[in-house]
Amino acid sequence: MSLKGKRIGFGLTGSHCTYDAVMPEIEKLVNEGAEVVPVVTFTVQTTNTRFGKGEDWIERIETLTGNKVIDSIVKAEPLGPKMPLDCMVVAPMTGVSMSKFANAMNDSPVLMAAKATLRNQKPVVLGISTNDALGLNGVNLMRLMSAKNVYFIPFGQDDPESKPNSMVARMGMLRETIISAISGQQLQPVIVERFRDDA
Repeated sequence: MSLKGKRIGFGLTGSHCTYDAVMPEIEKLVNEGAEVVPVVTFTVQTTNTRFGKGEDWIERIETLTGNKVIDSIVKAEPLGPKMPLDCMVVAPMTGVSMSKFANAMNDSPVLMAAKATLRNQKPVVLGISTNDALGLNGVNLMRLMSAKNVYFIPFGQDDPESKPNSMVARMGMLRETIISAISGQQLQPVIVERFRDDA
């Protein structure tokens, strides 16, 4: 399946250390001919870290996609019936956003876009990046893994010795996951040895 002509929402949440792994995957989608609609949380917009300034990441994703970011809940709401997506990606998906999404909370543009996509019975693809996937947040991960129309980029422990509860998606498998999700299938295996993967 080609993604040419597909309308794909792409949500970024506050796992700043993961953005460098995500940007090349966005570029691949654009180069294939997909229309990528960027959506960012308030954290992405306002936080400066050693990994970069929020405004610089916004500029970079707008340049990559050729579209202005959706940066408010009000702007994200039309991604429901008025401006539907073929697929909504959230990558990286932090533990905080994962917890809120699993419990039907909606307090950011990204979560609004994801919930709007589920309302349309279209797939939502999650690329997790959380230090707590095997801790207290594990219940939320399992709830989302059993949810209808929610799919995961394969993920695994990124540093099992120093951070045994941490799990991160193999962002390089994003395209394959989207294709499977649009077809109604979870790409397998979904749990991988992430810490051995350099992609």
